[in-house]
Amino acid sequence: VNQILLLLLVLTVCAILYNKVHQVPSALKSETVDLESPEEMEEEIPVVICAAAGRMGAAVAAISSIYSNTEANVLFYIVGLKTTIPHIRKWIENSKLKEIKFKVVEFNPMVLKGKIRQDASRPELLQPLNFVRFYLPLLIQKHEKVIYLDDDIIVQGDIQELYDTKLAPGHAAAFSDDCDLPSTHEMVRSVGMQNTYMGFLDYRKQAIRDLGISPSTCSFNPGVIVANMTEWKHQRITKQLEKWMQRNVEENLYSSTLGGGVATSPMLIVFHGRYSTINPMWHIRHLGWSPDTRYSEHFLQEAKLLHWNGRYKPWDYPSVHTDLWENWFIPDPSGKFKLTRPDS
Repeated sequence: VNQILLLLLVLTVCAILYNKVHQVPSALKSETVDLESPEEMEEEIPVVICAAAGRMGAAVAAISSIYSNTEANVLFYIVGLKTTIPHIRKWIENSKLKEIKFKVVEFNPMVLKGKIRQDASRPELLQPLNFVRFYLPLLIQKHEKVIYLDDDIIVQGDIQELYDTKLAPGHAAAFSDDCDLPSTHEMVRSVGMQNTYMGFLDYRKQAIRDLGISPSTCSFNPGVIVANMTEWKHQRITKQLEKWMQRNVEENLYSSTLGGGVATSPMLIVFHGRYSTINPMWHIRHLGWSPDTRYSEHFLQEAKLLHWNGRYKPWDYPSVHTDLWENWFIPDPSGKFKLTRPDS
């Protein structure tokens, strides 16, 4: 009897072990399927846009255009000052944009203390949020790759395409060359806009000549940036930019009377010869440089991204191609922000 009981016990143990061994592959297979699920593995695309006082409608229209033209998993980082954050948050949460994924980030302007030379010709270009792009790794910390966009843009393509821009090894960012699109050259000449380093830096200054950069070198526009945060931090890009901001305060190496902005010039210096390029159709610019000069409608329909850089913004008057911008504008629920139009 004891031998029979012992045999039954051994058989029971063997049966239990057999079941456990044959159940493990099934569990692993199920887990593998879950890990490879597209929903689980979908990459998050971080997009940084500033929401400045007096032009929050620009940020809203830009976000609206991006969100409406993609199926990608976009996370918007909306950067503002302490006084403007409640307004932009209320605007989003009380409009059709309430479905977007977003984080509101407060930018502390004290980081710029002593680094901006006052310039009365275009004081709007000295606003703190114009320099947010210098501090991307401090504001956005969990992402390897980030898109930064100026607020005066409209995206007509799928933002996934821009995010997929390839950055060469050792490059911390990709920009659009100002000489990259022949169809824009006539417009640039007609409004007298510069597209070389001569238009941004003061070559009368020894510090600029010592850089060894030819004044005829094509410039680039930092209103659209695809950035690699690892390289940015490794190369201490922010520290380099701050160094040139400080030198400008002391030596007046560039000013807004030249290229139309003091945020571009330090980037031209720091990134010279060390950046990748963005597909030209992903940055059609100069729409805000003149209230009269227009692109062809067919050309604009083909464009992936439109940029109203310059003085003449599409929410103000006068401006050009405002219909393309207004397609994406969402009225302010609080009524504080209003479009400026001839009949308003």
